Amino acid sequence: MKLGWAEQALNDREAIWLHIALDNPTAASRLDTLFSESAQSLVDFPNLGRPGQMPNTREIVPHESYRLVYRVEADQVVILAVIHAARQWPPPPEGTRS
Repeated sequence: MKLGWAEQALNDREAIWLHIALDNPTAASRLDTLFSESAQSLVDFPNLGRPGQMPNTREIVPHESYRLVYRVEADQVVILAVIHAARQWPPPPEGTRS
């Protein structure tokens, strides 16, 4: 099983790092490492997370304020998004207001 990161997840991860690094670069790096390690654990245990709020997804909580949303495919686990607890998830349907 391989691990992949969707563009949205990479963008989320970068935005989180940049936001936290403004005040504490060390904490930002620690959190990013936690995201990486949690995602990597899914390679061996793809069903480790709970069923997700969106169809065909699962979620793992590497930190009390964040969750990784992922999908298990035939030969890989794809991290779809990194969600802060305060962020609306799942996102509202296209064309609707949140």
